[in-house]
Amino acid sequence: MLNSDYSFAARLLHKLALGSKAAGEFAFDIEQLLNRVDADAVNQSPVFVVGLARAGTTILLRSLYQTGAFRSLTYRDMPFVLMPATWRKLSSRFQKDRPAVERAHGDAIAIDYDSPEAFEEVFWRVFYGEDYIGDSYLACQNLDREACKKFRCFVASVVQSAVADRDLRYLSKNNNNLLRLEGLHTAFPDSVVIVPFREPLQHASSLLRQHRSFTTIQREDSFSRKYMNWLGHHEFGLNHKPFVFGSQQPAAADPYSIDYWLAQWISAYNHALERAPAGTVFLSYDDLCHNPNDLLARLMAFLCVPYNDAIGSSIFRADSHMLEHVDEKLSVLARDTYQRLLALKF
Repeated sequence: MLNSDYSFAARLLHKLALGSKAAGEFAFDIEQLLNRVDADAVNQSPVFVVGLARAGTTILLRSLYQTGAFRSLTYRDMPFVLMPATWRKLSSRFQKDRPAVERAHGDAIAIDYDSPEAFEEVFWRVFYGEDYIGDSYLACQNLDREACKKFRCFVASVVQSAVADRDLRYLSKNNNNLLRLEGLHTAFPDSVVIVPFREPLQHASSLLRQHRSFTTIQREDSFSRKYMNWLGHHEFGLNHKPFVFGSQQPAAADPYSIDYWLAQWISAYNHALERAPAGTVFLSYDDLCHNPNDLLARLMAFLCVPYNDAIGSSIFRADSHMLEHVDEKLSVLARDTYQRLLALKF
C-alpha cells in the first residue's frame, strides 16, 4: 500500500509497534506466553521464497498463498507481526475491509488487508539486527542454536494464529533470507527454498527503475523511509543497503547506474548457487510469465498442494525495459551466471 494511505493514528501505531526494539521483544514474549506456542508443532515443511526484488517473488508468494494450504503474514497482521494471534484477538472488533489498491511499486499488483507480504524480516531486525545490519550494507548472518530455536517459535506462532480448521504450512517471501540460506535449513531441515531468478539485464534495469522511484517517494514522504527501515527492507530508495557476501565491505559505486545493479545481481545469484541448501528450487521468472499454469502446476505438485488454473490467470509478462549502457565485463559475468541458473531451473 502507498504509505500516504496511512492516517496519523496508523502511523503513530506503526511507530510504537515497529520503531522500538524493546516493544518488539515485549510483543514476542507476550505472544509466546499467552498462546503457549509450541515450536515443535510446525511439522510440515515451510516454504521460503528467497531472491532479489523484482524477480517475481511477490507473484510467486501470492500464487502459493492462493492455494489455501499456507499461512503467511498479511497486512492484517500489521503492525504487531511478532504477536499475530494476540493482535488478531485484540483487533477483531475494529477490523475493516478496503478495496484492493495498487502497491507503491507501480507494477499493477493490487493489495488489500488480506494480501500476504514480506513482514518476516521484522523478527530478524528486532532480535538480531546488530548481527547483519551495517551502516551502509547488509551482511551474511550465521544462526546459532538459540536463533534457530527462536525463529521456530516465531514461525509456530504465525502458523498457530491462523483462523482455520486445519493445519497450514508456513510461507514467507523475504529477500534478506539470501543472507541466511544455510541457517534456514538448520532451523527447518524439511523446508523448501525457492529462488526465483530473471534475465540479468532486464532484472538490473527493473531494480534501477524501482530505486529511482522509491527515492522520489521517500524524499516526498519521510514516513515511507522509516516504514521501510522498520520492516528491514533496504532493497532500494534512500535507505538502500546492498547485500555483502563475505567479510569485505562494498566498494563505492553509483546506485543510479545499471552497472551497480548488475553487479548486485551477479553477487547475489552466485552466492545463491554456492550456498543454497540441497533441494533448492531455482525458478525462472521468464518461464513463469510465459507459461504460468504449466510451471505452477508442476511446482504445486512438487510441494504437494492443490492447484487450479485460476491462480495463474492473473500472471502476465512485465514490460521490457530500455537498457542503458552496460559494462561489457559485467555483462559477460552476468550471462555466465544466468546460464548456470538456467541449467538448474525447475
